[in-house]
Amino acid sequence: MLRPYIWHLTQKENAMNPNLSILEQAKVVVGLPPRTPSTSTPDYVSMKGYSRCAVLIVVDNATTVTGSAITLKQAQAVAGTGEKALALPTAHRNIDTDAADALAAFDVTSDTFTTDATNAKNLLYVADVKAEDLDVDNGFDCIRAGAGDATAAVLAILYILYGARYTVDGQASPSAILD
Repeated sequence: MLRPYIWHLTQKENAMNPNLSILEQAKVVVGLPPRTPSTSTPDYVSMKGYSRCAVLIVVDNATTVTGSAITLKQAQAVAGTGEKALALPTAHRNIDTDAADALAAFDVTSDTFTTDATNAKNLLYVADVKAEDLDVDNGFDCIRAGAGDATAAVLAILYILYGARYTVDGQASPSAILD
């Protein structure tokens, strides 16, 4: 049974509750399984049931690397209906996860960035999207990351949707991959 959350528009709206598991508070979806992107198109997720989505791009560089161009897209359905660019002014990154765990903010130019091409490094990028950042007036409520072709780099894309608007038996909304 769907039960709406009671929304309090405060700083605590998206605070994690330490008394609940992460899976009771967020939906984790694989957008792109680990692979070298060439003709790969990451999946869309629907934000209808969520207020935010953290898009995680995990990268494992080998040698003689060509980075992958990363963009965010929005659509009116998870099938990609009416796909268009989603503004991405800033993101966060760690370009050597073996050496540190801190993420640093960086400005994104023209809503696209390219993953670092340093050989033999593991990288993490995070872009956080608010549901209201989408063109909701025109029915856009789905997002995906776009990953351009890369050489000698394996990427995986994960979506962590949170701020669930509904629960089903204490769990976050039932599906983010269906409209």
